[in-house]
Amino acid sequence: MAQALSLGLLFAFLAIQSCIAIELTDHIDLWPMPTSVSHGTQRLYVSKDITMSMEGSTYPDGKGILKDAFQRVLDLMKLNHVVDGANPSSFVLTGVNVVVHSPEDELKFGVDESYNLSVPTAGYPLRVQIEAQTVFGAIHALQTFSQLCYFDFTSKLIELISAPWRISDTPRFPYRGLLIDTSRHYLPVTVIKKVIDTMAYSKLNVLHWHIVDAQSFPIEIPSYPKLWNGSYSFSERYTSSDAVDIVRYAENRGVNVMAEIDVPGHALSWGVGYPSLWPSDNCKEPLDVSNNFTFGVIDGILSDFSKVFKFKFVHLGGDEVNTSCWTATPHIKKWLDDNNMNVSDAYRYFVLRSQKLAISHGYDVINWEETFNNFGDKLDRRTVVHNWLGEDVAPKVVAAGLRCIVSNQDKWYLDHLDATWEGFYTNEPLKGIDDPEQQSLVIGGEVCMWGEQIDASDIEQTIWPRAAAAAERLWTPIEKIAEDPRLVTSRLARFRCLLNQRGVAAAPVAGYGRTAPYEPGPCVRQ
Repeated sequence: MAQALSLGLLFAFLAIQSCIAIELTDHIDLWPMPTSVSHGTQRLYVSKDITMSMEGSTYPDGKGILKDAFQRVLDLMKLNHVVDGANPSSFVLTGVNVVVHSPEDELKFGVDESYNLSVPTAGYPLRVQIEAQTVFGAIHALQTFSQLCYFDFTSKLIELISAPWRISDTPRFPYRGLLIDTSRHYLPVTVIKKVIDTMAYSKLNVLHWHIVDAQSFPIEIPSYPKLWNGSYSFSERYTSSDAVDIVRYAENRGVNVMAEIDVPGHALSWGVGYPSLWPSDNCKEPLDVSNNFTFGVIDGILSDFSKVFKFKFVHLGGDEVNTSCWTATPHIKKWLDDNNMNVSDAYRYFVLRSQKLAISHGYDVINWEETFNNFGDKLDRRTVVHNWLGEDVAPKVVAAGLRCIVSNQDKWYLDHLDATWEGFYTNEPLKGIDDPEQQSLVIGGEVCMWGEQIDASDIEQTIWPRAAAAAERLWTPIEKIAEDPRLVTSRLARFRCLLNQRGVAAAPVAGYGRTAPYEPGPCVRQ
C-alpha cells in the first residue's frame, strides 16, 4: 500500500511538471477564473500610500465593511514583507475608486455578487476602478485585485504586471459552500475564522457549520442551557456570543454561515444534559419521537438560532437514521401502535414536524437526501435537498420540482483523502440535468470537511487546495471550465502557493488530499 501511494505521488509530481508547459490560460493566474478577462503588457507599481475612494457610490459604508476589506487586501498584497522601495515617478497606482450602486449591506441568499474591475495605464491620477451593485461584489473585486499584485524583491514595492486589466465577473451558482464539523473534533474560533478567510480568497460564500452530532454538543443554547453538557470538555465550547462573532466576521467577508442540527439521528450528545431526549438509558439514538419535549427542545434551539444565524437556510440533517431503538423501547413502541405508525411513518413524522418548526422561525429548510429518497412527495415544497450519496439523485430532485445542493461523496467529500483535486474540479453539479428550468433548481454545491480525522492541526491542508478546485467549478462559467484538468494544474499550483504565502497551510497539488511535498523544489512544482 505504501509503495502504491509513493508511486501515485511520483506520477502526480511528474504530471505537474508536464502540465506547467501545456496550460492555455494566457498567463492569467487568477483563481477562480473570472467571467471575462483582458489585459495588456505594462508593468505598474502600487503606491505605498494607496488610498480608497468612493466617488459616485451610493453605498455609505456605515459599518466599515468596505473600508476594512480594503485594508485587508493591502495587508494581503504585502505578504508581511517590508515595502520600503522608492515610488517611481510614473506608472504608479495611487488609488482604488469603488462605486457601489446599492446602499444595502445585508448579506442575503442570492445577493448580487457581480463586479467590474479596471486597472488603467493612462490618466492622472492612476486609479483602479471597481464597480459593483453591492458591497459584496466589491469585496470580490478587491480579492481579484489582490491576486494581480505581488511583492517585487528588486524594487521592494508592490507591482502589477500585464496592465491594463479589464475584468467582468459574476458567479455561476449562488450557493458555493464548505462544510466544517465541530462535533467530531472541536475547532477553536481562530481556526474557524481562518477557514472563512480562505473561503473569501476562493470566492466560496456559505460556511455550513455542522455544529453538533452524536459525539459532542459544543454550542450554548440559552433556551436549554444543559445541552452543552454534551460537549467534550468545559473548554471545547462556543458561547452564543462566539457564534454571533463568527457570523459577523463571515458576513463582513461575503460569507454566509448556515447552522445544522442533524435530527432525529446523530443526536446522542443531546441527552447528556437532558436524558429524557433518549429513548432509554440503554438505547440513546435517534431522539425520542414520542416525547413532545423533544420537539420543544428543537423549537428552542431554532428560536435561539434565529437570533444568531440570519442566513435564509437552516440544515436539519435527517440522514442515516437507525430506527431500531424506537421499536426496542416499550413506551415508543406503544406510541407507534397507538398512532397506527410504523418506524418509516415515525421518521417522516419527525422530519416534517421539525421542518414546520424551522419554517415558523423564518427559515427555509435543507435536509440530507435520505428524506427525499424516502418521502420526497411529503417534504415542504421549499425544501432544499442536499445530495451526498450519489450523482443520480440531483436529477430526480429537480424533476420533482425541489431545489438541490450537490455534494456527492465520491467527488466532494474532503475527508476522502484518496479524492484528488482533479475529481473536485471535474465534478459537474448539473450532470444529467438538461432542462433549463430544472437546472435553475440546483442552487449550487458544497464540499464537505467531516471531522472524524481532522482537528485544528490538519484541517487547512485537508481542505486546501482541493476545495479551491471545486470553487472554480461553482464560480466560473461552464464554457470557461477546462474539460481536461491538466490545463489548469499550474494555475491551481500557483494559487496554492499564494495561499501558503498568506499563511494558509494548503497541501501540495500533486498527490492525494493532505499530502506532503514529494521532494525539494519550488512551491509551484509541488
